[in-house]
Parts: sequence; structure tokens; C-alpha cells
Amino acid sequence: MWANESVFYQIYPLGFCEAPRLNDGVCTPRIRKVIDWIGHIQRLGANAVYFSPLFASDSHGYDTRDFSKLDCRLGENEDFAAVCGALHQNGIRIVLDGVFNHVGRGFWAFQDVLQNRENSPYRDWFHIDFGGNSPYQDGFWYEGWEGHYELVKLNLRNEQVVGHLFESIRGWVEQFDIDGLRLDVAYCLDRDFLRRLRSFCDGLKPDFFLVGEILGGDYNQIMQDDMLHSVTNYECYKGLHSSFNSMNLFEIIHSLLRQFGKENWTLYKGKHLFNFVDNHDVSRIASLLQNPAHLPLIYALLFAMPGIPCIYYGSEWGEQALKQHGSDDNLRPSFPQPQENELTAWIAACAQAHRNSRALCYGGFESLLLTNKQCVFERAIGADRVLVAINADAQPFSAHFNANAGRARDLLTGEVHDFGGGSELPPYSAAYWEIF
Repeated sequence: MWANESVFYQIYPLGFCEAPRLNDGVCTPRIRKVIDWIGHIQRLGANAVYFSPLFASDSHGYDTRDFSKLDCRLGENEDFAAVCGALHQNGIRIVLDGVFNHVGRGFWAFQDVLQNRENSPYRDWFHIDFGGNSPYQDGFWYEGWEGHYELVKLNLRNEQVVGHLFESIRGWVEQFDIDGLRLDVAYCLDRDFLRRLRSFCDGLKPDFFLVGEILGGDYNQIMQDDMLHSVTNYECYKGLHSSFNSMNLFEIIHSLLRQFGKENWTLYKGKHLFNFVDNHDVSRIASLLQNPAHLPLIYALLFAMPGIPCIYYGSEWGEQALKQHGSDDNLRPSFPQPQENELTAWIAACAQAHRNSRALCYGGFESLLLTNKQCVFERAIGADRVLVAINADAQPFSAHFNANAGRARDLLTGEVHDFGGGSELPPYSAAYWEIF
């Protein structure tokens, strides 16, 4: 699967392109801005883009009106096709947000129900009780996603609904040649629907990638051979920044051992979780970390741990933003142009190391040394071995561990290292030692 060897770059199109917050009905080809960023994405080391929602919606994209049309605030389908063509020409894969649990109140089929009520041919596309009422005083009750009635839950047991969604996906492949989907609130989706979706997509395009959003619990409930290839790793998202802020690297390493360690009870051995330090729903990592010196180190861990790394646009140069109650707009801004600085160059080096290392893409996970402020672990598959070392302290650290290793090359700096039972770790440092 191509995704297992990829580095993702997430773009929230409506914010990235500075579209109006509410759909104003004015067609403007803002999405073409992405083309101007392709060089930056390549220099960053990313070779796949995950687009948050970009189809016609009421406001933020997750309240879909029409799955067949690009949101007019971003342009027309031809504009996005041009973007996808340019990305593919530069070797960059494309994953779209599949928002299949719910739609917006402006969705064409729900609008028909509002007008025709019991006589609507789409009444069974939703979970409706014509004997009740909604907060919008519609004269009937319907199920909204987690109590949000601007998001109308779809009936994924209805064959017409499933058929409509599948034909929409087919259209996205035919028009835009997309390479996969990230499934919004995948933890809410009907399991039979997920199985049918996997079978449909497997037949639609080889190596079509499916990753699902899940916030907690056992990821294996939807990450299976007949369902999703991957899921969002929120357990380690929290563990990453919490470990640095509390100066307790035991937290993240124990999570990784639980997920990918050598023991038989390990939960996700051989699987590839979707890893991140921030995204469009959470505070920027540069605002969460208490010590700015830890920012390069948390990215070093992101690219070295098992799984598929994803970077959120703007965070690669240290953009800051805290999640606010009631609105995520400040997490989804527009930047006139990309910025590149020392952090960007560091992330690019980590990304290149990840993509070029079989051990970092596919290797197992074994902890060799662990203190509150330092860790050394091994990623290995067959003869390919990489030792990852992190020193989160302001002081140098003499690391002694048994790695059965002689010489190594640091994938981040190119420097050759001779092990003598351990290594001296400079303050606030990270290394990827490839054993040879």
C-alpha cells in the first residue's frame, strides 16, 4: 500500500483559500491556490495531500449540500481537476474527506423532505419522526449528529443512500483520479457500510486508501482487512505533547509499546496508524508545547514512530493557534504564501528519512533506553535497522544501551557514528541512526 511509505500534508481548503465562512453562492476558483504551493509541499518531503471537505456545503464543509459539485466558494469541478492533475504530475497522491455520516440541512434530498414531508421519496434517506419536531421548528424530528441538528444523519441502511454515496466516489475517481478517502467520524459509521465501502473501493481503483477518524477505544473495531486500512492515532497524539510538557517520555513510549511492541498482546502490530501532532480540530502544536525547544523533537518522534505521518498546513513553520470554544476558524486560516524556516528544513529532513527508510516505514518497535527526558528505541525489519534517540533535556546525556551495533549513519545529518556501548546525546537533540 502506497500510503504506508508516504508523508501526508493536510489542507483545510475553505480556510486555506480564505473562502467566506457561509456559502455565498459566488463561484470563485480559489482552489487553484494549491497549485502555487506544490513546490513547498515537495520541499517539505510530503508526497500525499489530504484535503478536508471541499464539496458544496452550507458553511464549514462537513455540512454537505451536494457530493457531486466542488463548493462554489472554491470554484468549479474543472478547477479542482486542474489542481489534482498538477499534484499527480508532481508525484503527489490525493485523499479527500468522505463525510458520509451526515449532510447539511441544505442537502438537496433533505430540502425535498422539508418541502414534501411524508410524500418525499427521500424521507427514508434520514432518521425522521413526523410526529415530533426539531430545534429548527420543521414540524418533524430527525436525528442530528451528536445533537447537532445542522448535521442531518444519513440512513446508511438505505440502499439508495449507499448507492448515491458510492456513485459519488466513482465520480471523484473519474473526474479527479483521487487515491483514497479519510472517513469523517468513522467511529459512527455502520460497520456493514464500511465493509461494503471497502469492497467497492477495492474494485474501483487498485490500492485505494481508506483511513477513518476515531477518537479512542479499540482501533481494530474498524481497522480490519475487510474495512479500513488505517485510523487516526489520537492516543499517541495526546501522548506526544503530554510527554514533553510533563517531561515524562514514559507516556508516549508505553503507548507505542502497547500498540506496536514485540509482545503477543500488542494491539496493532503490522498495521499503520495515521499519526499527527495537530490538525484542523485541535490546537496547533506550537501553542501546546510549553518549551519551544521541544518542537523539533516532537516532529522527530512523529516521523520515527510506527505509522503514517501527517503535517497540518502552517504548522511546519511553527504557526500558533489555540482551539476556541464554539469556533475552530482560527485553526483553519489562510496564509498568503508558504513560509520556510529552520523548523521547515528540519521537518523536511525527517520526512525524507522516513520515506527512504524501510525500517522507519515498516519496522517493529523495541525500547532500548527510557528515562523521563530521554529515549532510545529501535525500528527494524530484516537487516534494516534504525535506532532513534531523543534527548528532551537542556543538558547533555550519556546514553548507555545494548543495541548490538557498530557503525551507523544519522539519516538526519549524514554523520557517521561509532557506538561504544552507547552514545553522547547533546541537549535538545534527535538522531536516526541507520546501522550498517
